[in-house]
Amino acid sequence: MKDINEIKRPIFGQSQSVEALKKMIVRVAPSKTNILIIGESGTGKELVARALHELSPVADGPFIAVNCGAIPETLIESELFGHKKGSFTGAHVDKPGLFEAANGGTLFLDEIGELPLSMQVKLLRALQDRAIRRVGANDTIKIDVRIVAATNKNLEEGAKKGTFREDLYYRLNVIMLETPPLRERVGDIDLLIEVFLKKFNEKQKRSIKGFAPAAMEVMLHHRWPGNIRELENVIERVVTLEASDEIQVNTLPPEMVASARKAAGIPRELTLRANFIMGPVDLEKVLQEVRAFYKREAMLYTKNDEEAAKKLLGQ
Repeated sequence: MKDINEIKRPIFGQSQSVEALKKMIVRVAPSKTNILIIGESGTGKELVARALHELSPVADGPFIAVNCGAIPETLIESELFGHKKGSFTGAHVDKPGLFEAANGGTLFLDEIGELPLSMQVKLLRALQDRAIRRVGANDTIKIDVRIVAATNKNLEEGAKKGTFREDLYYRLNVIMLETPPLRERVGDIDLLIEVFLKKFNEKQKRSIKGFAPAAMEVMLHHRWPGNIRELENVIERVVTLEASDEIQVNTLPPEMVASARKAAGIPRELTLRANFIMGPVDLEKVLQEVRAFYKREAMLYTKNDEEAAKKLLGQ
């Protein structure tokens, strides 16, 4: 069996939460147990699903991914289970569904929380019976598929409200894995930046070396609501727009600079690298803000241990 660091699409990160996630993937991948992956959008849920597949006994089988929220309700049953010729208007030939396509492998049901209630019943039956019936058919087809589902919704809360079937929730949630948001793994941002810089340097034939200090401050203090997907998009943007060989703060999206500055208390003059485009600066005020900023950061880092914070600040 492969090592988790040798899979085709590695899960990058060395933070405690990511290391814990990798260990759980290795532990549960060899089974055929249904797995539910929860996490915010852009946190890499499909990467986790692919890792589970590559480290499983069915790794040589197909990996089929479907976004349950992207298929119209009128077509979702046919997409999942297939249909017989003539079963509805436009069904000109027999067509196998995604369950059959994934037979002997893994079916990844992304955004499972978007599945209509009417389809939730049919999906539950398929999981219970390990068999599906094409639309318009009378006979059933046995399937051997490993199910991995993912959602950014609270399905347990949905079950209480009646928007998601409780029995399906428990059928899918035999084992739950959670992908951490990027704001909780700030220590991985440097590594992810390096990965994406290399990717887009090669793609766009650039040679960007890295980020200027002020720009890196913004990257580290931005809250990243779009998580890793947002980070990747930002790196693609700045590699495209940057004129020099180092990313400057002015190349970053202005709204991102503003939100990072507000969240971290970074002085305006620092985020602009004191280039005076906003006019003259009050140097004493800037220095006071810098001192206050680093004192806050030191106290956060040491969990309010004043003596330890003073040592970090050289006092």
